[in-house]
Amino acid sequence: MAEFHPGYLLNALVYAVLGIVIFLFAFAIIDKMTPYHLWKEIVEDKNVALAILIGAISLGMCIIIAAAVH
Repeated sequence: MAEFHPGYLLNALVYAVLGIVIFLFAFAIIDKMTPYHLWKEIVEDKNVALAILIGAISLGMCIIIAAAVH
């Protein structure tokens, strides 16, 4: 087993934070592009279909961001 290097932990932390920031930015852009407020539709109006769609879009964005950042 290879020795532990603190740089590996730092790299993982930097990539994780970078991925989260990019995801939040992309989600904000999608929220601005839709004619209604996504969070209000999902939480207050309990729109399950929209929640499933946004969840699928979010997973797709996360996979793309993870591949691009890594």
